[in-house]
Amino acid sequence: MKNICFWLLLCCSFSAFAQSNYHTVANLSYYPEDTKQDAYQASQCVLDVYYPVGKKEVATVVWFHGGGITGGKKELPKALQEKGYIVVGVGYRLSPKVQSPAYIEDAAAAVAWVYKNISRFGGSSKKIVVSGHSAGGYLGMMITLDKKYLQVHDVDADSIAALVPFSGQAITHFTIRKENGIAEKQPTVDAMAPLYHVRPNAPPITLITGDRNKELLGRYEENAYLWRMLQLVGHKQVQLFELEGFDHGTMAEPAFPLLLQVLKSLQ
Repeated sequence: MKNICFWLLLCCSFSAFAQSNYHTVANLSYYPEDTKQDAYQASQCVLDVYYPVGKKEVATVVWFHGGGITGGKKELPKALQEKGYIVVGVGYRLSPKVQSPAYIEDAAAAVAWVYKNISRFGGSSKKIVVSGHSAGGYLGMMITLDKKYLQVHDVDADSIAALVPFSGQAITHFTIRKENGIAEKQPTVDAMAPLYHVRPNAPPITLITGDRNKELLGRYEENAYLWRMLQLVGHKQVQLFELEGFDHGTMAEPAFPLLLQVLKSLQ
């Protein structure tokens, strides 16, 4: 009964926003115009902005799609639409056409674009949440915890309002390991791992995974270790949620209400 009441209250709390008029602007290039790009980068490094018309100081979620950094495409998750928030769906280059850190640099360039342009759509640069599923969660974790990627664009990663990765990889991503001849099941924690960059002053973090017994290759345990290490270095605003009964692919649907709660807290 408590679970049913929670879902009913959550749905009701967002229903008032459904009456707003929403608009989508598609395929905006997020690299500066003077950036030298090849055809692949120009086609992949674009984003879509979904926003409520006529609103001001709206919270924004920057969403990175999953796909193992080898597949997938930009998306505006239906679960985030008509809730009163801006949703930015980001495309990025994929392996093996490019190798690390190209796609991480793409993620940083996209977030930097949001900082510099979201006010045009009624958003606030003080209310930007970084999120994504699987590989998308990993990209968000990397650009938030390793500050150098956003520093290139004169953006302080600490100004991100919140990081909410869905089942992101906390150790070095398996695709990056493959690029370097490391086996998929050989754990690696180096500079390409979010775990390598734990620090006490990172933005508020909500880690969400599926069931530890159903997740992909220890994904829950990786996030649990990241959660613990962030606490040990003095981070005060990190949470970990395990969605029991859901595997790596199905955990996103029940995770979206947790992301919406974070967005609501910023309004």
